[in-house]
Amino acid sequence: MKVHHGPRRDGLDVLVGPWLRDPNRNMDRPLIPLRWHAELRMRLRANWRLKFAGIPVFVTVFFAAYFLLLRYPLFEVTLMPVTALDRAIGYEPLALGLYFSLWFYVSIAPSLLWRRDDLWFHGKMAAVLAAIGLGIFLFWPTAVPAGAGLGEGDAEALAWLKKMDAAGNACPSLHVAFAVFSGMWLDRVLKAMTAPVFVRLINATWCAGIAYATLATKQHVVIDVVAGALLGVIVGSIQSHRPIDKSALANG
Repeated sequence: MKVHHGPRRDGLDVLVGPWLRDPNRNMDRPLIPLRWHAELRMRLRANWRLKFAGIPVFVTVFFAAYFLLLRYPLFEVTLMPVTALDRAIGYEPLALGLYFSLWFYVSIAPSLLWRRDDLWFHGKMAAVLAAIGLGIFLFWPTAVPAGAGLGEGDAEALAWLKKMDAAGNACPSLHVAFAVFSGMWLDRVLKAMTAPVFVRLINATWCAGIAYATLATKQHVVIDVVAGALLGVIVGSIQSHRPIDKSALANG
């Protein structure tokens, strides 16, 4: 006997009910808009197993390749020039929190993606960014001059950071590249969620703060930051017209 299961129901139908949508209209969003923070919770739960496993695996593989190139450069390391702006930006211990916050920041955008194909596309673009940056480090290893822009006391205070994350693999700054790339993706997701403007401004400020932190912790110089930002913009702009979740909330 053939069993009729009825129309397929997606996660939105289960959570908020199909009566919130007009089945006769081709809409990208529910007929009754969800509050953006309610949608936030829904997005975090979508494909959570893939996100929970995929994001840490990507970061682990990236760090393995990054530190391998950092410790064992194949070619002579080029020291990046220190500019007047680098000297003007003093060492700021409080910037360390912003510096390390990158590794949480980069996980926000993929964690909020609803559709699996958007997750895979984001992952592929992140891999492209990493491959370009690591490829540059492979053939043109660079480093920030020891003690650049630091006072004697500052150099001692940062010794632990230099041991953990030596100021090599300098240009382009992948710290900045991933911050810009992630900021662009997160802004697109927040826009799709119709999040308030102040939330999008927080995102932009956080992204800029991470870039500043690479200078204030003396892990990079201005040229590294500019090159990293440019790389992040280029990769983040690939298929930027591609709609985020265009049909995720409308297909049923």
